[in-house]
Amino acid sequence: MAEKTLKIKQVRSIIGRPIDQKRTMQALGLRRINHERIVVATPSILGMIDKVKHLLSVEEA
Repeated sequence: MAEKTLKIKQVRSIIGRPIDQKRTMQALGLRRINHERIVVATPSILGMIDKVKHLLSVEEA
């Protein structure tokens, strides 16, 4: 069975955000605006995406 993958893209800045949101973005591997990553949709990744969804664009890969 194939794993579900998501393409996440940072669309807003982390400047002025709480430290936990900055660390979550770092844990997702996003460093700057328009940076994209393809991640496997595990429960921990989905929780991190939900925490910073206002800074991201998410679509299925």
